[in-house]
Amino acid sequence: MSTSAAQARVIGGGRLADNVLFFTRVLRRAGLPIGPAGALDALQALQAVGLSRRDDFYYALSTVLVDRHEQQEIFDQAFDLFWRDPEASARMEGLRDLLAGVRAPQARREVAPRLAQAMQPGLLRPPLQSDQLPPELRVDASMTMSPREALQAKDFAAMTAAELAQTRRLIATLRLPLPRLPARRSRPCRGGGSIDLRATMREVVGSAAGFIELRRRAPRTRPATLVVLCDISGSMERYSRMLLHFMHALSSHGTRMHAFLFGTRLSNVTRALRDRDVDTALARVSRQVSDWAGGTRIGACLHEFNRCWARRLLGQGATVLLITDGLDSDDARGLAAGMERLHLSCRRLVWLNPLLRYAGFEAKPAGIRAMLPHADLFLPVHNLDSLARLGEVLETAAQPRPFTRRRTIHPAGDRHGNV
Repeated sequence: MSTSAAQARVIGGGRLADNVLFFTRVLRRAGLPIGPAGALDALQALQAVGLSRRDDFYYALSTVLVDRHEQQEIFDQAFDLFWRDPEASARMEGLRDLLAGVRAPQARREVAPRLAQAMQPGLLRPPLQSDQLPPELRVDASMTMSPREALQAKDFAAMTAAELAQTRRLIATLRLPLPRLPARRSRPCRGGGSIDLRATMREVVGSAAGFIELRRRAPRTRPATLVVLCDISGSMERYSRMLLHFMHALSSHGTRMHAFLFGTRLSNVTRALRDRDVDTALARVSRQVSDWAGGTRIGACLHEFNRCWARRLLGQGATVLLITDGLDSDDARGLAAGMERLHLSCRRLVWLNPLLRYAGFEAKPAGIRAMLPHADLFLPVHNLDSLARLGEVLETAAQPRPFTRRRTIHPAGDRHGNV
């Protein structure tokens, strides 16, 4: 019998196929986009490389199951926890006591929370309860943050599945105090405003009394229009999915909002997000948009928006929320011109960038350097706190654009006059 035939018999006849299938399910629950086709590819890769070496086994699974660099850390943690040898672990536990006085033990890699939740309960040791800890290890938590406060400041990309579900419920209750802008028409009012000469003279003509009452009018107000341009490329996937829930919450609460998604092409999803049920709305969006988690052509998409939509949507002083990390696949071709025209067409241009969550953020990529001079405000968008701060920003956006240098607001709250 040939070697490949023997390997195929071992993979198909033992429990390895079931374990590979369960391992792909663990990775999918931890956030990696792996479907049934990924499990079949993994089995074919193992059949090709064999089972004699653990390194070949690891690289075969990593090659077919990991698509992006940011997924490698989760895969490595899951591989170490899932494909460990119980007998080797027992031997290491016995040697740890003997080597404790000779050398310091190596630091264990911290397991990601969403991976710990995705693993089978029997594979991870449950955490100790407070009453099981020794007296000297018990901690007074009376002054610590509550779970909801901790969730407000937690990054979307670091949340577990349960935390993401709770965050979606909190996002559905968000209310943004959007400003009301003065309209061209006016309305009658009792006090304040300006004198309405026409209504006052009409009162004089039709009245026989010896005195007249001055009629007054006040300007009407209209809700501000909000235009959201959200990046759905691969580098923004973990954030754009949560921001879609945020956009649906805005549209459900009566906000005059127009929503666009862009990756390699521009898609208008305003009507799809108007459905009252969030699951139905997101399902309609997924059917309409075909370039999810792909490349990014920010310059081309901004050019299409300026050519087809800017005049009809931005003519009444709308505020634009541009949500993107600024990483353009087209080497920033036409990006500066598109940003300049968008900036001149709207009342305020607010750029929301999840990369600002890093304190040492620097505008080194060409796309970010081309876009930054044309943004009125530069804000982070990576957790619930950053979304809540948008209310203050949009209130500021109701005022006319001042003739000053633009501000950059960093995650720590520092404001600098220069960009």
